[in-house]
Amino acid sequence: MQHDPNDPSQGQTLIEHLSELRDRLIKAAWAIAVGTLLCWAFSEVIFNIVRQPIAPFLSLDGLVFTNPIDKFMAHLKVATLGGIVLACPVWIYQAWMFVAPGLYSHERKYSIMFITAGSVLFMVGFCFAYFLVLPTAFKFLLTFGGTTDKPMITINEYLSFFMTTTLVFGAAFELPMVIVCLGAIGIVDQRFLRTNRRYAVVAMAVLSAIITPPDLLSMLLLLVPLWALYEISILLVGMIAKKKLQSQQ
Repeated sequence: MQHDPNDPSQGQTLIEHLSELRDRLIKAAWAIAVGTLLCWAFSEVIFNIVRQPIAPFLSLDGLVFTNPIDKFMAHLKVATLGGIVLACPVWIYQAWMFVAPGLYSHERKYSIMFITAGSVLFMVGFCFAYFLVLPTAFKFLLTFGGTTDKPMITINEYLSFFMTTTLVFGAAFELPMVIVCLGAIGIVDQRFLRTNRRYAVVAMAVLSAIITPPDLLSMLLLLVPLWALYEISILLVGMIAKKKLQSQQ
């Protein structure tokens, strides 16, 4: 029987899956590269924005660097970060197109909703880290033990910390989209999510402890939203299952 890509009942081979994944990753990488080039022209502005969360706690006027190439690499990094954020709808679209062959035709019409919701969730997570988590973490970490000792933070150390935290929070806030996709293709259902809630919360707590700055408040600032998003995901998966059942009747 000839393979019909529009029929989810006919599975793709492993080679076809890997080839599709490669093509989607390449397209996402090109989108990020174009976004990086566009952001390079505004790298100084972006760098000033990136510096703001730690600026009130610096003893000098700015960050320091110890290698002549550090400043150039810093601008390249912030341009790349801007490219990732700017290309967010594109790489989320590529993720959707990778999942779409496993969906029925009536489910694929939600592509715009998925891309929009995914982009919004990523930006909410990114901004949540920028405006709340990072300032809170810096206030605790850089003023702990009194103000006698003065921080001297290098550009490389700060950018590594900043990019990891913001991108991880942005990715973490995609949790509902991941769970909804798994529910749409039948891997999980509402009963499974409710039954395994305690294990999911423990996993989220461990993940929060690993990827956030080393203080309890930062961990809770990630765990609480993730738990809330998980509960929302349970409701959404239930709604999808109900619509599937109605369409089959």
